[in-house]
Amino acid sequence: MLFPPPECVLGTEEVLIALALLVVATLYSSVGHGGASGYLAILSLTSFASMEDLWLKQHAWSLNLIVAAIAFYHYQRAGHHIPRMSRVFILASIPMAFAGGYLLVEGYVYDVLLSVTLVWASFRLFTASSEYDEVSIQEIPISKAVPAGAGIGLLSGIVGVGGGIFLSPLLLLKRWATPKAAAATAALFIWVNSAAALTGSYLSGEWVVETDTLAPFGTAVLIGGFVGSRLGSDLIPQRTVRIFLVVVLMLAAARRVLLIV
Repeated sequence: MLFPPPECVLGTEEVLIALALLVVATLYSSVGHGGASGYLAILSLTSFASMEDLWLKQHAWSLNLIVAAIAFYHYQRAGHHIPRMSRVFILASIPMAFAGGYLLVEGYVYDVLLSVTLVWASFRLFTASSEYDEVSIQEIPISKAVPAGAGIGLLSGIVGVGGGIFLSPLLLLKRWATPKAAAATAALFIWVNSAAALTGSYLSGEWVVETDTLAPFGTAVLIGGFVGSRLGSDLIPQRTVRIFLVVVLMLAAARRVLLIV
């Protein structure tokens, strides 16, 4: 094993971490996100903070696969998914997410890159208009969607997220989708990107996922992902979904900044 686990992780700490991950998964999945940025923040405040960035990223991607799959199922079943919108972003992002996962970016550069992107996304969405309806939605130009998908895929692979924190604000700010349609596309986008980045990371020869650690944490996010995506897809108004997204992004951004300072 490339990176040994922490020498002493108390059962109480594991339970607290699992509960925190459950809450994060509930919040993120309510807006169609996998929650990787939240998982990274939580783990960075525990004894797992001693682990290398690659360990954190691979486990965050693994948890992403669980939650994003559940979120997409609920949003797709509720009729919010628009295949043609997802297709153009996903096809452009897959090879770049793979490349990003293959690259090894760690330390200060990694922390700054993730923090800046989170701050930008939360600020831009917070200052955007809150009025979204079917009439105001515009057609997505391929010339803008392809480079956007590729860029988000590469960045997601480098920092260890699925890309929903970048794609959702873009879709809403450009009025390319309603909040729930954006959530459905983001969930599928996150799953595909996480799988591609995890594959790239594996093929780079740096595989550090621990099943003993992943099992309890995966169970926690599975429960949170089910509850959150069920609420977001069927029971919560679109304006509330957008508010949740803003709050989640700002919390994740604040957490990353505090970790650097």
